[in-house]
Amino acid sequence: MKNNVTLIGMPGAGKSTIGVVLAKILGYKFLDSDLLIQEREGMRLWQIIELHGNDGFLEIENRVNSEIAAERTVIAPGGSVVYGEDAMRHLREISTVVYIKLSYKKIKGRLGDLTKRGVALPEGWTLRDLYNERTPLYEKYAHFVFNCENDDISHSARHIAQLLQEKHALDSGGTYES
Repeated sequence: MKNNVTLIGMPGAGKSTIGVVLAKILGYKFLDSDLLIQEREGMRLWQIIELHGNDGFLEIENRVNSEIAAERTVIAPGGSVVYGEDAMRHLREISTVVYIKLSYKKIKGRLGDLTKRGVALPEGWTLRDLYNERTPLYEKYAHFVFNCENDDISHSARHIAQLLQEKHALDSGGTYES
């Protein structure tokens, strides 16, 4: 049985916010891998993107996430982690991966200036382009899809904890959408 949980999804989906509450419910630690990247690189995400470009940032993100060693931890990586096959293979091996699903409309309403958030957005792309490209990747890598469109943070965290408890009891190994 895996004893870590990884929350994936778009920027603004609430991975870190829900993750902190979920960690408290489960009695786990919490790890925001964007902060780990910033610590290892000695600069903010947007500065890494500015210095190394999107491809360079994605390589760094893939490497850092594929090296995470954790026990009883809720891991919240950046939204672009799904571009890193090594990272996603590793995260699926060490954790149960939950896709925090929100509609494009909700995501757009939550996000401010994408350049200062450290979002790997190809030149000329819109948030809609990014959403459309990433959604199938989130669904591909997730053990579970959790739609939190109408849930607040604490409800989402409690529902995910319940989902994980049911998963471990049933150990179905499939994909479940709530």
